[in-house]
Amino acid sequence: MTIWRDSPGASTAPRTEPAAVTVGNFDGVHRGHQHVIARTRELADGLPVIAITFEPHPLAVVAPDHAPKRLTTMQRRVELLIAAGVDEVRILDFTREMAAWTPQEFVDRVLVDQLQTSLVAVGDNFRFGHKASGDTTFLREAGARAGFAVDGLHLDGGAEPFSSTLVRGLVAEGRLREAAEVLGRPHEITGVVRKGDQRGRELGFPTANVPVDEAFAVPPDGVYAGWLVRAGGERLPAAISVGTNPTFDGVERRVESYVLDRTDLDLYGEEIRVELVERLRGMVKYEGIDPLIVQMNDDVARTRTELGL
Repeated sequence: MTIWRDSPGASTAPRTEPAAVTVGNFDGVHRGHQHVIARTRELADGLPVIAITFEPHPLAVVAPDHAPKRLTTMQRRVELLIAAGVDEVRILDFTREMAAWTPQEFVDRVLVDQLQTSLVAVGDNFRFGHKASGDTTFLREAGARAGFAVDGLHLDGGAEPFSSTLVRGLVAEGRLREAAEVLGRPHEITGVVRKGDQRGRELGFPTANVPVDEAFAVPPDGVYAGWLVRAGGERLPAAISVGTNPTFDGVERRVESYVLDRTDLDLYGEEIRVELVERLRGMVKYEGIDPLIVQMNDDVARTRTELGL
């Protein structure tokens, strides 16, 4: 069977030299994940650090109705893991066959045969193998037999530990600043800009439109202050609408970003990242264009304030 899935920045070939390894879904690569990675790097003592993640999320295979909303694309997850300090990312091609592996099979096939693991560092709530029957206690025992050390870390975050589940809940409630506290950066939505109805351009507020992918965590409909980030890293302040544009009886849910003071941008076909900083208001259906324009000007002014411009 295929063990590793190809992805930009990820590796698939078996290793021939020892490595320090951390394992997890790493969705969002939040501050808890960053803590585990930093600890892995600390313990690695010069060894390369490898992060193992899963695609798709295991629940999408074993219990699809309970699969969580995703916080990032896999490409973005790899980028964030590298930025957090890992040298290499391995993406497990998670299938029903893999879901049936015992914890010992996971250790033998992945940690020993594929990665020549010398050290494993994971959160102390880590579970793996068939029906999540393996835990850090089993991993330590398996490591003692196979010759690798295991470190189980208490999760960061205090009374309510940092977690991807916590981030999803905060995003679903529109609590973007609190989500950013857990993530260590603003929550973001990635997508390719496509042509919309071009009403924003007619109103003097041209927007970059990205369709909402319901597989990802998206906050409630409304208007937000944030940033539009282009592929090259250019970061532009933006007033952002999430929703269906009810004033014009829209039906498609979109993320529409107006870059402040810019009417010259041509972003069609470009993949962008939209960072959501603060919720300004809910979505409203206006009776006519004039009150909508008044509100949009107010949204832009409030966006400047929220972004400290």
